[in-house]
Parts: sequence; structure tokens; C-alpha cells
Amino acid sequence: MPGVSEFFTAELAVVLNSGRRSASLLAHRAWVYRESLPATWAALADGVLDEARAKVLVDVLQHTDPAVAREVESRLIGQAAGWTTHTLRKRAVAALLAVDADAVDARRKEAERQADVRVYPSPREGMSTLAADLPAPVAAACVDLVDQLAVLLKRDGDERPIGQLRAAVLADLIQRPWDDSRPPVTAHLQLVATLGALRGESAEAGEVNRLPITIGQLRELLAQLDGLGLRTPDGGSATLALTEHDGTLRATTTLGQLRRLAQRGCATHPDDDCGCAVLDRPAPVARHDPSAAQQVFVHTRDRTCRFPGCGQRVGWADADHVIPHACGGPTDCANLCCLCRSHHRLKTFARGWRLQMGADGVLTVTTPSGITRTTRPPGMRPPPPPAESPPLEPADPDDPPPF
Repeated sequence: MPGVSEFFTAELAVVLNSGRRSASLLAHRAWVYRESLPATWAALADGVLDEARAKVLVDVLQHTDPAVAREVESRLIGQAAGWTTHTLRKRAVAALLAVDADAVDARRKEAERQADVRVYPSPREGMSTLAADLPAPVAAACVDLVDQLAVLLKRDGDERPIGQLRAAVLADLIQRPWDDSRPPVTAHLQLVATLGALRGESAEAGEVNRLPITIGQLRELLAQLDGLGLRTPDGGSATLALTEHDGTLRATTTLGQLRRLAQRGCATHPDDDCGCAVLDRPAPVARHDPSAAQQVFVHTRDRTCRFPGCGQRVGWADADHVIPHACGGPTDCANLCCLCRSHHRLKTFARGWRLQMGADGVLTVTTPSGITRTTRPPGMRPPPPPAESPPLEPADPDDPPPF
């Protein structure tokens, strides 16, 4: 901190009766509020924003230029109090990547050079936490592979909890990398990017398996996957998603389906350049179980359990009828959303809960006590903040009452 004595944090630690590291973190956070996030500090001081959400903004923006931090802050501060800390962090990272893509990518490359593997003591007896700094796409692939191998063990009858199986698989992969008795698995990555970013026309950030990636990482991934030529990876699959300008999912398709549609054109006007849509959401089905196309569409749209505050990934979530099928709810993408098993059971068996969903996938959940929360599909952009009303003209002091 420029202009601050190197011994300041030592004194602060004594005053607070804390460790020097805790005092240093607190002093640094205060400096970030002062230099980079004045509106966040004001909202915190006024009780408009709580400390947990303010800390999220500090965590995301502390290493960026103060002017950039204030620009990102201005985009978020009006709605930050209404978002969960998870959602706020995601929106803040996305906004930072959009505003300062080149600088973020430079910091990302420096972070990769400083990557390491560390072990920390766990609060649980006899346990430790192993942590590795990895590029987001690599981390996503590692987690997916570990999860798939753990699921295979579970299906083979291993009765240990799935989390314990994941930990055992990871330890086995590290300690016995030469073991070829494991079943072959291929990582499944969901890459989300705009067409503009794919064409190199935009610096808008992307995602891989819900983890934000910089535009530089996106380009590296596309080069590795022949993304600009678009081919299906060996042993994997590729699903393309078509969205509206606000991120609302319109349709999903495979590369093969897309090529066939391009050759066939419009079935109604095969000889005309009519401009009719040939891709749309899957049609409803007259049964309880969703079709394969509906499963792909709903999983691509939702990506996680849609219950407020839950981030359980879609592989462990059910495509559930918002209006129960037994009560007349259609098996339609506008009536299907992903819920993890716990929240699926809550919706089915707990009394007093109400769930409503619009055609765009926006889900509203109302608790038995009347509290309402809304979740949007991860790809949807939040609506713009309401326009501020113009200030009222001051009354002429010579006007007669009531002015």
C-alpha cells in the first residue's frame, strides 16, 4: 500500500489481537475499497450491501486497475444485493473479462506461471486438503474424468459415498498413473461462447463447464479442438447451442444435424430464400419422460440445479416437470428444469413451496413463508437496470400553495 508504513500491519495485528496475515488482508481490503470500489464501500456503510457480497467484489477486482474496477462496479452495484454471492462472483468475473480482456488474459498467463500444488491441514481429524492451481479448462477436464471413474465404481457395486470415491480415484490416478486396468473415459467439456468471440470479432469471455475463461483461453481451446473448422472431438461429442441476443436458448443441434439442415433448407419453401427458422426448441412429447432432444436442450440451458443458491452440476440433476405431469403439466421444455435430487424431493414432497417457470427458462421459487427468489439460466444476461427518473423541477418560490 503506497504511503503506508511497512510496520502498519504489525500494529494493526496487535490492536485487533489477530495474526499479521489477517491484519494484512483486512488492511488490503480497506485499501481496495478506498482506491477502487468507493460505491461498494458506501453501500456497505449504508447497510445496502452486506460484507459477504462486498468481499466478493474485492476478491474479483483487487488486482485490476482502479478505473477498470470502478467501471465494473458501476455495472453491478445496483443489483448486487439481490444476487447470491455465487451469482455475484460469476457476474463480476464476466463483467471484468468484458471490460478488461487483454489485461485479464495477461494476469491469467502470469497466474499459470506461478501455479503450484499445495497441501493444507483439514479441520477434519486425520485429513488434509490437496489443491492444485490449474487453467480452468484443464481443471474442468480433470474433475469430469474423476467423476466419471467414481460413477463407474459406484455402478459396479462400491458402496462408499460418491465423494469418497472421487477422492480415492484422484489418489489412485496420481499414485498409479501407469495402471491400465481402469476403464477408458473421455472428459466432456461444455464450451460456451458467442459467435462474435468464435469469429474473433468480440473479446467477450466464455465458459467451460461453468468456469469462466478469458478470450485468450477460448482461442487456445478452439485451436486445440479445430474449433473454427468445427469437428467432433475423438471419443466425444459436440453440441451447438443457438441463443437469442440476450442469451435465451433457442435451439440445440449436433454438427451432423446442422450440415443436413444446411443442405435441405426450409422444408416449406425449399426453392426460396425465405429466411424461415429451421431450428427451434424440441417439440413437446405426450408422455412423462422427456425425449433425448429435450434432455439435451434442458441440460444445455440450465447447466446446474436451478434451485436458488444451488450449484449442483447437471450430471447429478433431474429434468423435472415444474407443473407435475400428474397434474396436467406438459412434457415441454418450457415446463422442464434441472433440479438436483435433494431439491427435486423438496418440490415433490415439501408442502407450501411454489415453482413457476416462463418460456425463457426463468424460474421463480416461492417459499412457504412467502419469500420469492428468481433464477435465470446461466447463459441469460440479466435485464438492464431500470432507468432513473429525472429529478423533479424545484418549485418556484413565488408559486401559491400547494406549490
